[in-house]
Amino acid sequence: MHTQSPLANAPVLAPRLIRAEIFVVMSVSLGASALVAFVRLIGALTAPRELKGQQAVLVGSMAPGRPWLDLALQLVQIAVAVAPVGLVAYLLVRSGESLRTIGADFRRPGSDLARGALLAAAIGGSGLAFYLAVWASGINLTVVPGALPEVWWQVPVLVLAAAQNGVLEEVLVAGYLLHRLGQAGWGPWKALAVSSLLRGSYHLYQGFGGFVGNVVMGVVFGWCYQRWGRTMPLVVAHTLIDVVAFVGYAFLHGKVSWLP
Repeated sequence: MHTQSPLANAPVLAPRLIRAEIFVVMSVSLGASALVAFVRLIGALTAPRELKGQQAVLVGSMAPGRPWLDLALQLVQIAVAVAPVGLVAYLLVRSGESLRTIGADFRRPGSDLARGALLAAAIGGSGLAFYLAVWASGINLTVVPGALPEVWWQVPVLVLAAAQNGVLEEVLVAGYLLHRLGQAGWGPWKALAVSSLLRGSYHLYQGFGGFVGNVVMGVVFGWCYQRWGRTMPLVVAHTLIDVVAFVGYAFLHGKVSWLP
């Protein structure tokens, strides 16, 4: 008996509907973050201190002096931040697809881990060198990856925050956005440019270096998605980069001279 493909009766989304869908998804996620980041950059530029004299804290305490409340707020914040991935999963199912369509699944753990680790090694080291250079030039804020109290849950929360960033950003900005723009008839380079600029824009709160560095990262990650058709290696790479940054900063800050 012939088995019909699950996509055989999938609705064909018109480009107009795809644009509207993307606008809605980004309005409740990273697009909104980009707007907030832009306003924060204006605030930093108009502050009396130079950019490098100001701090951009990525994971900070939400209830200083109250560790259990702080832990609860950290976990709630992570859960809320990653919620748009559920919206994307639902919308993909509505169009007869799934997260598997964009390679956000566990079908290829070996190759995903290997590719992700190599990508993290390449991007992570060069990214640190770039940050130190732009910070020294004065066009970037001092980025504080982790400013949590030194309690038992410090490292687990930093790791969870890193994973949240990896899942949210790569599923939305690499996998989902590039997939939908391709369905809307956009060429690969045009779609890649939009994805990369969006990635840079919600990092504007870090300064101009944060914007440029993440645009470059977006080009590399987006190109890898277009080549591999899988989001998971990017999730792995992004998570590893942030784990090293968050946890490494927590242990090295104040102990080495080269780290601002």
